Amino acid sequence: MPIVTIELIEGRSVDQKRDMAKKITETITEITKIPQDAVEIIFHDMKKENYSKGGLFAIDM
Repeated sequence: MPIVTIELIEGRSVDQKRDMAKKITETITEITKIPQDAVEIIFHDMKKENYSKGGLFAIDM
């Protein structure tokens, strides 16, 4: 069973993550020919002060 981990900066709605999970699951099952209930997706929402790119924190961008 595939386990997909997605790390996002906080702020996405449940509906957005629901749509993302649906589309990712559909793509994986289409390619691998496994049942949808075999796909697991874990969302990790990060606070903006816990993510930095190029030396700047997302909270400061």
